[in-house]
Amino acid sequence: MTTPDPAPDWATLDRLRERFLSGTAGHHDYWSSDAELAGYDATFAQRIGWKWAFVLDDLARRGWIPPGGDVLDWGCGTGIAGRVFLERHGTDPQRVLWLHDRSPGALEYASTRARTRFPGLTVRTSSNPPGMAVALVSHVLTELTSGQVEALVATLTRADAILWIEPGTPPVARTLVAVRERLTPMFHPVAPCVHARPCGLLAPGRESDWCHHFATPPPGVFTDPFWARFGQRLGIDLRSVPLSYLVLDRRPPPPLPRGAWRLLGRPGWDKAHAHATRCDGDGVRQHTWSRREHPAAWRGVRKDRWESLQDAGTNGGADVVGTETTGTGPPLTPPAA
Repeated sequence: MTTPDPAPDWATLDRLRERFLSGTAGHHDYWSSDAELAGYDATFAQRIGWKWAFVLDDLARRGWIPPGGDVLDWGCGTGIAGRVFLERHGTDPQRVLWLHDRSPGALEYASTRARTRFPGLTVRTSSNPPGMAVALVSHVLTELTSGQVEALVATLTRADAILWIEPGTPPVARTLVAVRERLTPMFHPVAPCVHARPCGLLAPGRESDWCHHFATPPPGVFTDPFWARFGQRLGIDLRSVPLSYLVLDRRPPPPLPRGAWRLLGRPGWDKAHAHATRCDGDGVRQHTWSRREHPAAWRGVRKDRWESLQDAGTNGGADVVGTETTGTGPPLTPPAA
């Protein structure tokens, strides 16, 4: 973890963050220079990259492997989603990375970064390429009108698999739920869903809940002077990286253990109990266990060590939230051969 060279302009980062928070970023192309794109890529885009790493780690534990073929990074910005994906799943002479963004400057920057990082990779630009095995969508919903979202969803129906990551805010998360319901007749939910039934968050009484999770920054972030100043200067809690995401595939996903469930948001605890919002095929509900009966799980929550994807095992999931040694639940049952 090193300080970006050259160091980003703080006033520029302030302006970008204000546009994102105010919801005005979608009004026009806000990139004015390569230096501005580079500053964003070294800071805000890195935080988005941590989210992509979290989702790809989750999918790897799930036993999911993406289909081979071309990759579309839709709304690419500086191209962080495509680069992180290719870091994990590699390139080959037949694979093309397609980039789409409304900004010509962003497209040029993302193309250059991808070609530099992956020599020999074919990089092209299009919003609707002829081949699209994997579609990556990242942090676009706050900048799109409802009509633009509809057009994007129509484009994505041509993909074999869709990986979509957004900020973990309630409005954006609810839009992703609507996208899920629209696309599940054509795709299998892979993550974060553990079932293919209608989303339990649509049930009456669940209006205050939303599907969100938390990525973990690289350990070096917390000891790096630049990132410390970044957090203080822009008022960003580096420990909190919330996200909402959706992964769909035309192929049936690897099977999960019976009783697997997804923990939404953060679990909580008091002196006698721990509790979490649990999502599974039966809906969304509160999951509570006692400190006395399940001390390891209670300590895992208290120490902020827990996994999003839970295996109910033999005790209803109470001792799977965390462990005293690693802070993660036991590995899920390997996918069937």
